[in-house]
Amino acid sequence: QVQFVESGGGLVQPGGSLRLSCAGSGFAFRLHAMSWYRQAPGKERELVAAISSSGSNTNYPDSMKGRFTISRDNAKNTVYLQMNSLKPEDTAVYYCIRGFGVPFGSWGQGTRVTVSS
Repeated sequence: QVQFVESGGGLVQPGGSLRLSCAGSGFAFRLHAMSWYRQAPGKERELVAAISSSGSNTNYPDSMKGRFTISRDNAKNTVYLQMNSLKPEDTAVYYCIRGFGVPFGSWGQGTRVTVSS
């Protein structure tokens, strides 16, 4: 059974940083590209970042470039999202999933990020 456990979210002040983690299980993690998505209240889910199976290629929507960094550790079956200079509009539930920008399979529960003073 494919599972994702996202963690690392929380309350952070504007300008702060967070590092999200997503542990995958039930599939050959090292063979799959992975992506982070987010869904803000009242909005559709949107792509945040994607990384190839080896980690050698990454992709970010233009609106995410410069503040977010995706990485992975295939030995730990984990993908990360480093978020810097956070803004209130980054408030959302963040999810990881298989696929390089095109989601594949089931979603996890997500981890909530709230950016507020």
